[in-house]
Amino acid sequence: MIEFLQIPAVILLTGALVVALLPARIRAVAFLLFPAAALFSLWSFPEGHSIRLSFATYELIPLKIDALNRVFGTIFSLVGIVGGIYALHIQDRIQQINALLYSAGALGVTLAGDYFTLFVFWEMMAVSSAYLIWARRTEESDRAGMRYLMMHFLGGGFLFGGILIQLAQTNSLAIQPFAYEFSVTSVLVLIGVSLNAAVPPLHAWLSDAYPKATITGAVFMSALTTKSAMYVLIRLYPGWEVLIWVGIAMALYGAVYALMADDIREILAFSIISQLGYMVTAVGIGTEMAINGATTHAFSHILYKSLLFMAAGAVIYATGRSKLSELGGLASRMKWVLALYMVGGASISGIPLFNGFISKSMIISSAGEAHFEWAMLLLMVASIGSFLHTGLKLPYFTWIAPARGLEILDSTGMPRPPVEVRRLPGNMMVAMVIGAALCIFFGIYPFALYEQLPFASTYNPFTLYHFVETAQLLVLSLAIFWLLKGWIAERPSITLDVDWFYRKPLLKLADGFLFVVAGIYGWFADAIADLAAALSRAFVNPMKWLNPFAPSEHESSTYSPAMGTAMGFILFVFVVLGLFFFMN
Repeated sequence: MIEFLQIPAVILLTGALVVALLPARIRAVAFLLFPAAALFSLWSFPEGHSIRLSFATYELIPLKIDALNRVFGTIFSLVGIVGGIYALHIQDRIQQINALLYSAGALGVTLAGDYFTLFVFWEMMAVSSAYLIWARRTEESDRAGMRYLMMHFLGGGFLFGGILIQLAQTNSLAIQPFAYEFSVTSVLVLIGVSLNAAVPPLHAWLSDAYPKATITGAVFMSALTTKSAMYVLIRLYPGWEVLIWVGIAMALYGAVYALMADDIREILAFSIISQLGYMVTAVGIGTEMAINGATTHAFSHILYKSLLFMAAGAVIYATGRSKLSELGGLASRMKWVLALYMVGGASISGIPLFNGFISKSMIISSAGEAHFEWAMLLLMVASIGSFLHTGLKLPYFTWIAPARGLEILDSTGMPRPPVEVRRLPGNMMVAMVIGAALCIFFGIYPFALYEQLPFASTYNPFTLYHFVETAQLLVLSLAIFWLLKGWIAERPSITLDVDWFYRKPLLKLADGFLFVVAGIYGWFADAIADLAAALSRAFVNPMKWLNPFAPSEHESSTYSPAMGTAMGFILFVFVVLGLFFFMN
């Protein structure tokens, strides 16, 4: 029992319960204790250790430690600590509880050795993260949260269907990699995992919901859902070469849409899809170097993407605005936020001595080593996009370009007031400094991470070839941006994506279907009510059946008015049962 309580996910579940009972003045500080305790517990178990429980006739494995899930569990715990510091000023009980439940879900999925445990924590992530969207308490976030939840329930349905078929075929819940063949089980599980991994066209929930979540909630969301799905993809589908094509498409698709988006968190959301494309490609390649690259890039991505979302959240907190077309001129008033953001921007762009460089170059090198030269070249093209949208476009139009607040008209056609900058809480700055320091640390000393990877690594990113290659890509990106910055200057816009199909035509189709179904059921309900009323009236005076010339009123009706209703209902039940047996 004591060992069960030491499971990192159970520690966070306990934290959610404790935080729910604590007063507001100490909840935020107490929050930090639980991801820290989870991290300590994770490293207290030796590699190969597992905890096994009996469930009916099956064996559950809520904890199974190896090098792969220890890396993912470590970064999930770290982002829980950093995200908790970033949210210290928040006293919203709902956000604090669900952030812990969300983190517990991610750790539970990562450390699970059986499908039942994995699925329970998978669905926990879906529900708890939806509350981090609803906690913003706007009509827009309410709708986005519902769309988000429905999409994840859909993905969970596919995953659960695949698990049931796997259980029926093998009579085992143990998690094992799938052989590279398209069976009903492997395809259903792949669809469920792909939805959480934001694989197009199953990705629109991400770019729809993340910009509408709370400022602090989006930091957790940027780190947990897609990367826990990436862990499952690494665990189940290594070497599935079809994923190389999928990953390349994701890397390019996300880069293009990030260039078109106006909302700063929407840009970062689309860039998540692009960066996930690198990891999916590496999983498809499936070599030891590629799997190490996917694992390293997931670790690095969580660090720099959470930093980018924290900086974007700081802008929204300080100005109340989130669109590039409404920002600009903030460099002098938020210079430290700009500096910290640029650490994340340099990391995602793969600039040497930042952590994105140590992981992105490993994936590109693994593609070349496996003789997928075309994949290597297309990933380099996607790298140009990363530098353009996150490293140049977003910081330029948010901080450097002239303020454009007066050029924006409100709903009445009047100019909006200039951007006013509020003072940031100190804890937000502290969290960003920690995130930036970790990005720089692993960028300078990557071997601290390389030593923990699932396969022994001799990869060295600090070679002249890698430096020259990266410099060429960065110079080309900078030249493209400088030449085209007038064309890509942000104007008020809405980025149309595949979610248009379920927002517009499918929604209207669903409304029409519900109208027809409701009409049919309404007709039946009215018909049944009329029949029941007629039978009730008929049974008010049963004596009239024996003597048609008897008066309409009978003495029995004066003291047993409920008899007619009861007999009418009984007769109706017999009619329905008779029709049922007749039709069958």
